[in-house]
Amino acid sequence: MIGEKPIIEIRKVSKKYSRNLVLDEITLGIKRGEFVILIGPSGAGKSTLIRLLIQEEKPTGGKIFVSGRDISRLKPYELPYYRRNVGIVFQDFKLLPNKTVYENVAYALEVSDESDENIRKKIPKVLEAVGLTERSDAYPEELSGGEKQRVSIARALVHNPKLLIADEPTGNLDPESAREISDILEKINCQGTIVLLATHNKELVDRLRKRVVTIKKGKIVSDMAQGRYVCR
Repeated sequence: MIGEKPIIEIRKVSKKYSRNLVLDEITLGIKRGEFVILIGPSGAGKSTLIRLLIQEEKPTGGKIFVSGRDISRLKPYELPYYRRNVGIVFQDFKLLPNKTVYENVAYALEVSDESDENIRKKIPKVLEAVGLTERSDAYPEELSGGEKQRVSIARALVHNPKLLIADEPTGNLDPESAREISDILEKINCQGTIVLLATHNKELVDRLRKRVVTIKKGKIVSDMAQGRYVCR
């Protein structure tokens, strides 16, 4: 990937709320196939950067390019298509309690007007990818925390996104479930999806041995590659 142009380019991006400067001229590039971990204390700016990437908010200054396009200039009607190419996984799962595992994942396709035929083809594949084939008829209240997060990942993957953002995905999980989630994220990355993981979990960071970007007080203070995972 040496000399390759980044897929995601964050150029001198700042974000201010009233007088509070949360991000201060952040510059970061992420290339095709990378797995990047964002770390830093609470309030450092990690979640703000994620909200900018999924266009929930716009930067106060600077630009963010994804595949060469300035995403802050997207028209309102273009946002749904853009967001389908960006999968997002949250700490609190955000599952619909009255829908089964299958229905929670299918809902992400239904709101995008996918045909029933495509839904029937896609759901079994994505549930198999996260190890939930046998739990497709279960409701969220019947699932463990790790299983709920796998449903959340399946829902994020169902559109085959180019970028998967995971914001503290293991924050509510026990160590064994956290390891299972990290294994799934590595497999997703090995299939060509860029993974951007924000976490406080030092054990997870040490285990994954990926590129680690540290943010403190709205600035990137280090950007280090720890090793290389061999896809199996």
